[in-house]
Amino acid sequence: MRSFTIALAGNPNTGKSTLFNALTGLKQHTGNWSGKTVSLASGYYEFKDARFEFVDLPGTYSLFSNSSDEEVARDFIVFEKPDVTLLVLDSTALERSLNLALQVLEMTDRVIICLNLMDEAKKKGIKIHAGKLSKKLGVPVIPISARNNEGLDVLSDHLLRMCLGEIQTTPYRMKYNEQLESNIARLESEITDIVGNDFPTRWLAIRFLDGDKKLISTLQDRISAQDKGGVNYGAAKTLRSSNSHHSC
Repeated sequence: MRSFTIALAGNPNTGKSTLFNALTGLKQHTGNWSGKTVSLASGYYEFKDARFEFVDLPGTYSLFSNSSDEEVARDFIVFEKPDVTLLVLDSTALERSLNLALQVLEMTDRVIICLNLMDEAKKKGIKIHAGKLSKKLGVPVIPISARNNEGLDVLSDHLLRMCLGEIQTTPYRMKYNEQLESNIARLESEITDIVGNDFPTRWLAIRFLDGDKKLISTLQDRISAQDKGGVNYGAAKTLRSSNSHHSC
């Protein structure tokens, strides 16, 4: 049986944990991750001939590492490289949820968006054109109601197909002014020389230009760990020099 890792992300109170429980049932356990005090729940779900391990990331409104929850969720998506990041949005407050969605789409191509609480949206007279939203965002958008078990088979099918490489995405990426785009491109090129294509270099460049010191430190630690294994010698030092140059 093939095994895949799914990161479950979303704002608080979007029904993310309800979806996690609906899919994994009693096949769950909780533990701290990467030495952090934040606990992550994980659980298993089998569909057709595949076994999915769902990791329920902390509910956050952003991924800018302003809190331990944000840092853990961000680091898992970027550095653990789940096969798919499943992003749960609140259909009754879509505009608020899309802020996090745009951040995740900068970080990874392997995203499926769940429009949860569709039953509540219908009661409020809210209509969402999932197909148009999918076309705009460049990733699958699946309407569901986790508590009513509606749409979960369609979701599971999309998860499996994306894990198998049968669904290609073209995630929406924010475009900035000409000067900032030039700075991003220049720094992205330098980062690519250091880390290759292992991590989302455009997103890293944006965060570095924003002065995200925690992220810089985390990446340096990751590179240093690789150095000890005989990989990419000197990269952490080069990264520090590159960041110092662009911080001036």
